[in-house]
Amino acid sequence: MSELALQFKNVSFHYENEPGKMPILQNLHLSIKEGEFVSIIGPSGSGKSTLFKLITGLEQPTQGDIFLQNKLAFNRLGEVGYMPQQDLLLPWRTIAENAGLPLEIKGMKKREAHRKVLELLEEFGLKGVEDKFPNELSGGMRQRVSFLRTILSGSRVLLLDEPFSALDAITRLTLQEWLLAQWEKRKETILFITHDVNEALFLSDRIFILTETPTCKLEEVSVPLERPRKLKDLNETKLIGIKEDLINQLRAKVTS
Repeated sequence: MSELALQFKNVSFHYENEPGKMPILQNLHLSIKEGEFVSIIGPSGSGKSTLFKLITGLEQPTQGDIFLQNKLAFNRLGEVGYMPQQDLLLPWRTIAENAGLPLEIKGMKKREAHRKVLELLEEFGLKGVEDKFPNELSGGMRQRVSFLRTILSGSRVLLLDEPFSALDAITRLTLQEWLLAQWEKRKETILFITHDVNEALFLSDRIFILTETPTCKLEEVSVPLERPRKLKDLNETKLIGIKEDLINQLRAKVTS
């Protein structure tokens, strides 16, 4: 039986300043296995970002418990890696200095952090840009730096919040393939927020759909594709019905 990387047990949540304190999550149960790649899709306002805030520890459940690696985790700040939509690279720090920031925060000396970053730059397609500044890199390259920084947080659970949404279509497809190769090599547990159904199908073992508020349960779809995958696999007949069903669920929520 696989170990669990993340678990919600009977989790409810509402924001204290909301009128009437309407719940966003209500008695939610959720289990993610070690090494899984799980995508979360849903329309804006369905609770995807709230889910991530609870996992990172930026918010605490109104009710229920959250477990990391089968241990009850009250203080989750710094225990999971987080990659936001925007890369948030510091413009006054070089690429190597930006990537090494999580190591410095954990107390590693700057020189040692720099050495550790240099060991990984080629693997992440960043060799030769370590002394450049963020404004000298393309959007795709900046997102590679952001993912490297997330990896260097040291967590086995990584939360990726629409990291490719601001990129052009070709760069986005290239980075999807690159991310999948990195995950298959490292096998961290990844939770990935996206609005793109194709992206979710290509990357994921399972897809969770948020379609109701408050969210009492997550609709779940297992992706019937073997690994390793190629983008052309999305054209397989067995995926067409799944894709249409996912789009229809999202569309029904937006138009309801």
